[in-house]
Amino acid sequence: MASESTAKTDTSITEHLHELVLNSSDVEDFLNELARVSVRGLSDLDDEVLCSITLLRERKAATVASSGPDAKAIGQIEYECTDSPGMAASLEQATIHIPDVTEHDRWPEYSAAVLGQGVRSVLALPFDLEGDTKAALLLYSRRPNRFDGRVLKFAADFVSQTSLALRLAVRFAHYSETAANLRATLESRTVIDMAVGIIMAQNRCSQLDAFEILKTASSTRNSKLHDVAAAVVNSLGQGPARTHYDG
Repeated sequence: MASESTAKTDTSITEHLHELVLNSSDVEDFLNELARVSVRGLSDLDDEVLCSITLLRERKAATVASSGPDAKAIGQIEYECTDSPGMAASLEQATIHIPDVTEHDRWPEYSAAVLGQGVRSVLALPFDLEGDTKAALLLYSRRPNRFDGRVLKFAADFVSQTSLALRLAVRFAHYSETAANLRATLESRTVIDMAVGIIMAQNRCSQLDAFEILKTASSTRNSKLHDVAAAVVNSLGQGPARTHYDG
């Protein structure tokens, strides 16, 4: 009966995560909900467990998600310290367990900071992601030795179950960002092309000469080429240029 109950729980978590991936507005939204879900099975009324998640992506600022305001303050320490359990777990792909922060000396700056937040024990577990993307789930407790035995196994199982969903969320975020960057590039190109056409008509010059006029104006005004082009287009009084997409 116990194994059947565990299987049902695993299935419900998986279904919830799949829905979460589809319904989240962005990867940070997904991570915040994932942090909240992770502590529901660990916290008691008089013993709250806090959670933060640190996500490291190539050429992107680190994303720090949390289960609540207190966890957010502690998770920010992970971001501010040059070395920390979360960074080590992510980069080394190893579980980092600190039963009692007062007896731990690997990260003195980090230990002093989290002790200032009342944290006594920390558990950091790496997600299994793709390529150079790294992430770790961090659990904090105000009690020492909070993440031993059953709790450690529960947390490890949770990270194992949720790694695939996080991989999908990161992949969707990458596709969304790529599409947004492409759209911005096309829109910028459209404005520049329209401005070149206007300058050609006004000065009866070639496309190359018109583009050089635009570049010279950009340099003289110390403004971006796109901004100068937009000013040229807007000067006609027809409103800003828009790029139209099908679908």
